[in-house]
Amino acid sequence: MPRDVIIPLDFSSAREVYDFLALFPEGEKPYVKIGMELFYSEGPEIVREIKRRGHRIFLDLKLHDIPNTVKKAAAALARLGADIVNVHAAGTSEMMRAALESLTRPDGTRPQGTGRPLVIAVTQLTSTSEERMRDELLISAGMEETVLHYAQNARAAGLDGVVCSPLEAASVKAACGPDFLTVTPGIRFAGSAADDQTRIMTPEKAREAGSDYIVVGRPIIAAADPLAAYRRCVREFLG
Repeated sequence: MPRDVIIPLDFSSAREVYDFLALFPEGEKPYVKIGMELFYSEGPEIVREIKRRGHRIFLDLKLHDIPNTVKKAAAALARLGADIVNVHAAGTSEMMRAALESLTRPDGTRPQGTGRPLVIAVTQLTSTSEERMRDELLISAGMEETVLHYAQNARAAGLDGVVCSPLEAASVKAACGPDFLTVTPGIRFAGSAADDQTRIMTPEKAREAGSDYIVVGRPIIAAADPLAAYRRCVREFLG
């Protein structure tokens, strides 16, 4: 099972993104994540351009709508060249199946290759605590039970994996199988601030827990030397 470190490009403009990516040598093309802020400010062209520059892309837009809308949106995102796209598991199994169905058709494949992007489902955000889940979302089941249930729904719908905290990665693997991908944000170096995350883990511990991809933002982007921080993260995660 491949493992990798994904850097979220949490910038508001293309110029900031390109300045950041210029910190990496030509032969070192990190896996990157494009989220809502960058996509909404720069549009689809930012995905195409970063793909042209040789990066793999997790397009993190968390699709959550009626099945037919998600089906069409997922196909459009795949045509941009995304390597991973995601949906909200809370959108139900029918919605998740619709997203996957759109990508198995010829018009849903990536223009630069065969196959389709990986499709994963968001379970619960790493900023969500069990207390908030219970008090604000009215979900009475515990965090791990909820995440596992969403993961099993995603597996049954045919998806490739889920986004979960590293604290749930081992349980998801046990319930859904070793080939079911776990993409885990909430990664911090030992001794670092948690910021707005509540369920966090170090890169080394995330590897031991079974994370396939870790999403590492502020510990790299906000570091005095982002390249050194990225390489440290890769060393600690890949072992």
